[in-house]
Amino acid sequence: MKISLGPLLYCWKKPQVMDFYQRVAHSPIPLVYLGEAVCSRRRELKFGDYLALASMLKQAGKQVVLSTLALLEAPSEYNELKKQVENGEFIIEANDVAAVQQAKALGLPFVCGPSINNYNLASLTRLHGWGMQRFVMPLELSRSWLVKVMEAAGGKLPFEIEVFGHGHMPLAHSARCFTARHMGLHKDQCNIVCLSHPQGLLAQTQEAQPLLRLNGIQTQSAACVDLSAEIADMHSLGVDYFRVSPSDLGSIETASLLTQGQPLPKPEMPCNGYWHDAPGMVSC
Repeated sequence: MKISLGPLLYCWKKPQVMDFYQRVAHSPIPLVYLGEAVCSRRRELKFGDYLALASMLKQAGKQVVLSTLALLEAPSEYNELKKQVENGEFIIEANDVAAVQQAKALGLPFVCGPSINNYNLASLTRLHGWGMQRFVMPLELSRSWLVKVMEAAGGKLPFEIEVFGHGHMPLAHSARCFTARHMGLHKDQCNIVCLSHPQGLLAQTQEAQPLLRLNGIQTQSAACVDLSAEIADMHSLGVDYFRVSPSDLGSIETASLLTQGQPLPKPEMPCNGYWHDAPGMVSC
């Protein structure tokens, strides 16, 4: 099973992003997702910057996928989406059905991202007929769900499967920006405040226990999902890619260690419940 590096879900300054992917280019990671998947107001990098990074990574021997927004709210965002789909060189990760529709209309292949709700073989078969080459499981789905889908398909699926295996889980997206609201700002005049929180804002319970991370319009888990112990089992089930979602430079080392088949140190707050049919925040 191969290791992938998911799109950077946090808002970093452009020099940090460029340095990050320069380091990725010199790593053994085979598959890299690029692009803004959370908020269109994060304008540190333009579409041309992402294309330049994609070309650089491709020259370094990486397979590159351009990730799209998970929540489209304006015509301008749809126009940007069309540019991504029509880039002419790189496959896209569709994180909104609008991206699926655009790729289907142009007869282009795509990866179906984890923010698109796919819960049965019928919907997956339909998407494959429209051009889906790889399916990233929604985070709340489990090993037993995948086994049932594989059995219903006769033990073999005609597309690749990817699992979100390490990182802070994106649990929900909203039209509201929780980071801006927390800082007393309106979403339309947020001053890109997310730049001040490069790993999101930690939200705690009344008992001061970490619960969630606020990442702009995205809500993440405070705990870090770690399914690295399940890699061998996933491979036996037919999973093709194990995704590491980056949060800092250390994520490159994490993905590199997994690519080389080496064990990982345990995260400070690990969780793996969803994979085991349990509440997502627990560690089984």
